[in-house]
Amino acid sequence: MGVYLGVDIGTSGTKTLAIQEDGTILASATEEYPLSSPKPGWSEQEPEHWWKATIDSINAVMKAGKIKSDDVKGIGLSGQMHGSVFLDKKNEVIRPALLWNDQRTAAQCNEIEKLAGGRKKLIQMVANPALTGFTAPKILWLRNNEPKNFDKTTQVLLPKDYVRFRLTGEFATEVSDASGTLLLNVKKRNWSKKLLGKLDLSRDLLPKVFESEEVSGELTTESAKLLGLNAGTPVVGGGGDQAASAIGNGIVRKGIISATMGTSGVVFAHSDEIQYDPSGRVHTFCHAVRDKWHIMGVVLSAGGSLQWYRNQLCQEEVAQAKKQKVDPYELITQSAAECPAGSEGLYFLPYLTGERTPHADPNAHGAWVGLSLRHGKGHMGRAVMEGATYAMRDSLEIIKGLDVPVKEIRLSGGGARSEFWRQMQADIYGHKCVTINAEEGPAFGVALLAAAGTGAYKDVVEACNATIETVTETKPIAKTKKTYNKHYPIYGDLYQSLKGDYAKIAKLVE
Repeated sequence: MGVYLGVDIGTSGTKTLAIQEDGTILASATEEYPLSSPKPGWSEQEPEHWWKATIDSINAVMKAGKIKSDDVKGIGLSGQMHGSVFLDKKNEVIRPALLWNDQRTAAQCNEIEKLAGGRKKLIQMVANPALTGFTAPKILWLRNNEPKNFDKTTQVLLPKDYVRFRLTGEFATEVSDASGTLLLNVKKRNWSKKLLGKLDLSRDLLPKVFESEEVSGELTTESAKLLGLNAGTPVVGGGGDQAASAIGNGIVRKGIISATMGTSGVVFAHSDEIQYDPSGRVHTFCHAVRDKWHIMGVVLSAGGSLQWYRNQLCQEEVAQAKKQKVDPYELITQSAAECPAGSEGLYFLPYLTGERTPHADPNAHGAWVGLSLRHGKGHMGRAVMEGATYAMRDSLEIIKGLDVPVKEIRLSGGGARSEFWRQMQADIYGHKCVTINAEEGPAFGVALLAAAGTGAYKDVVEACNATIETVTETKPIAKTKKTYNKHYPIYGDLYQSLKGDYAKIAKLVE
């Protein structure tokens, strides 16, 4: 039985996973690396760190799984989206890569919308508005602020695609990750000549675009030697981390939605046709399923809000958990479970790092609203969990408003590990929620893409059907669902009430 490697180039580290074609996980390894912030709001990494982590994690997996080089039939790549690697004519990195969470490009986003003829026309061209995290504004920032570096640039690659170049010597990307550059004609699944022309950017700066399961190159003799693999091993297109994670969750047909409650939160829906929100509140990208699309909403601080709460306000619980040898989140959750749904009128806005969906407001901040003498830490913790889940429901409601059917929501991330939070999500979303047997995220998804693209399956849908199954099911509790349906609109009104104040605060702290 063949072995397939999935490599996920994340923000904090690179994870490599080895699976058999039936989905059995043989081994996994993660190699971490630093992130730098030279100025407030800036976020950069050295691409060489990704490459070294790829080498080390693949070698670790081969050793741990006792895998022979002849067994490996294909490699899939995933990675953090929107980042930009600038290469010169010698194919050397010009400067550190600008990452997805870099916020320096607000002026360039405005410039793009202006050059495109307005936000509405931009969305018609590339299905999405200009956001600071996307790649196109980063390219314009380089042109405007580091003209000498821009003049040296001959190729712009996304993070995983830089690793692909080091593996295969090929300049290539695939449709799901390319969708997040803001330069792809998402409907036609290739670069937008129209927008490139308006931005005065050369098509030659961008790599060839493949479908996600297509073979995009083969390991060179040099890279194969470093990895302990065979030269000529196929490398498939892969996927941006969210599309790859969706493949790993089996989100490959209509009606199956995923809700990933990690540090950030993502609500992801498969679509057989291209559908987009005219207001640009959610993203519409190409899916990692051939000739399909997806709609995605992003909450910047979902599980991250609970992590902040634990780190800043729950040192007592952390100390107690250490004594009891349990996870601190267990104690926080137990305390939250003792409080009623709705936290007795206490609301938490989880905008600790601004917000993307649906507000696209970098000035938004977190807040508890409704505190009274009745409220204790249990209420505060529960309100944080409820606020993050309300924020996820914001994305779900927009997706439903686009007439996307919702039959089942597949939960993943830290919010799926807690029975209490699973029930809360089912009650707030108002839909049946399930968990699945695969919990390895993007690396598992691109390993399946490698299996499909090299002939183990006829396509990625067949690969998912053969390897993924549900293991838990949580249905909404009617009474609690009714309670949350009363609280949810108030939660939504609070942002609108505070929006102007957020802008004023931002000016004071500039």
